[in-house]
Amino acid sequence: MAKSDLQGSLDLLVLKTLSQMGELHGYGIVVHIQRASDELLTVEEGSLYPALHRMEQSGWIASEWALTETGRRAKYYKLTAAGRKQLKSAEESFEVLVRGVRAILRYA
Repeated sequence: MAKSDLQGSLDLLVLKTLSQMGELHGYGIVVHIQRASDELLTVEEGSLYPALHRMEQSGWIASEWALTETGRRAKYYKLTAAGRKQLKSAEESFEVLVRGVRAILRYA
């Protein structure tokens, strides 16, 4: 799988998480992905934060500083209109990728 496909998968997971959960800080995104995938997927902070920065630069997400439920300052991320459009495109691209992989796995 090309690096861009893997990077796109992380983008898809983050955008989908924000579309489902609303505003979340980075750790909340990591926890949601892990829980929603029944602990099958983990996202390392070293991968997440550069991806969040890149997606913010692309205009897909916006952020603001706020206090967490424990009173700590954290950057909260939310999906933008451009992010919703990108999510739709990423979901479609991922479905094509999955169909291609399934076809190869079935090939005898």
